[in-house]
Amino acid sequence: MEITFVGAAREVTGSCHLLHVNGYTVALDCGMFQGRRQESAEKNRKLPLPIKDLDAVVLSHAHIDHSGRLPYLIAEGYSKTIWATSATRDLCAIMLADSAHIQEKDAEFLAKRKKDFIEPLYGMRHAVRTMDLMVGVPYNRPFDVVPGVRASYIDAGHILGSASVLVDCTEGGKTKRLVFSGDVGRSGLAIVRDPIPPEGADALIMESTYGNRDHESVAGARAQLAHVVRETAARGGRVLIPAFAIGRTQEMIYVLHGLVREGAIPAIPIYVDSPLAIDATTVFEMHPESFDRSEEMVRIAKELFRFDLLHYTRDVEESKAISRSHGPMVVIAASGMMENGRILHHLAQGAGDPRNTILVVGFQAEHTLGRRVVERQPVLRIFGEDVALHARVEVIDGYSAHADRTELTAWLGRVRDKSPKMGSVWLVHGEAPVQDEFKAALVAKGYSVECPEPHTRRPF
Repeated sequence: MEITFVGAAREVTGSCHLLHVNGYTVALDCGMFQGRRQESAEKNRKLPLPIKDLDAVVLSHAHIDHSGRLPYLIAEGYSKTIWATSATRDLCAIMLADSAHIQEKDAEFLAKRKKDFIEPLYGMRHAVRTMDLMVGVPYNRPFDVVPGVRASYIDAGHILGSASVLVDCTEGGKTKRLVFSGDVGRSGLAIVRDPIPPEGADALIMESTYGNRDHESVAGARAQLAHVVRETAARGGRVLIPAFAIGRTQEMIYVLHGLVREGAIPAIPIYVDSPLAIDATTVFEMHPESFDRSEEMVRIAKELFRFDLLHYTRDVEESKAISRSHGPMVVIAASGMMENGRILHHLAQGAGDPRNTILVVGFQAEHTLGRRVVERQPVLRIFGEDVALHARVEVIDGYSAHADRTELTAWLGRVRDKSPKMGSVWLVHGEAPVQDEFKAALVAKGYSVECPEPHTRRPF
């Protein structure tokens, strides 16, 4: 029984880990690399292994850095099962189709300008075929992946449908449990339930995105959001919120809904300018069984994602009309790391206006436009053109759907308490300096920790 780390190893994006048992190979996630356009394109085209040698895929959740290369596998000939939770499957149905559409449109746009052209990784037909192969299963119900490998999902508390994966592997008469954390969420986040630490782990693959720092409180983040909206509206500006279409957008809608109900922000238009986010919100509305019933808004609001000031913008002309309109407003648009999608058009037109605020509410990986915005670089490169950054930049990390250092350490401690035979802990999904600092802290607590380099193979 061995594991090979081929993605999100010493970096955040491209999640993919290969499990080798009884001569079979199972991929845990197959996500898209994000960052420098040309470099990411090259990495995304490198298959984790020959397609004929891949026997199954087990997906932790729908975010593009975990699911985004699945259609590429199909484009290269993969035709076996892809496992996911039921909500993850529903989200992937819209997210992967949107990913294909964006790649095709961005390639067309850049080709016309003869700038930085990148061939699409896959097309719409491959995204559709992916869903034909994807099987949705409930939490806490074991399923047989390949001979000798039985898996089950428990709630990771990250986004709707997100899961930690418990993989029971039997080889040579011995059974061991490998746990893949997926992305671990935070306790107390809106909408989704709190993460559940798994039990009985013999080895653990664990995310480490925020392993070297703590977030502000969820309550503090809410207050800061209200302050930013009030202050920007008073200047007559726009609050531009780049947000992941799945998870973060719905959380922003939910929190803004609550602030509107309380009168904590002015009555200005709030636009969700993302067809994917609109579809994802519909999927959220389809899965109320996954909501955290301890949340007051969940209990009392007739419709969580509908209120008078909120406008969903699907049509391109409607999106352009937002840019031509005047007065203060909030615009929520994908993508979360500002690498593609409609947020780029809003930034191209709004980043130069000092009345506006770019509000960053999620992690920005190295070499992404989002990271350059957070670093407040004076000139941004958008669609091959230089755009001066004069808008204010505010960062609220309290809305991160990832557990922070303290929360990850507490989650791991609860896993160890429930896993008397736990051995290796492999840190993935984190930038190298962050992982090194987190590893040192965990080793000091008695854990056996490694930060595997790409293509490292280890027994468990």
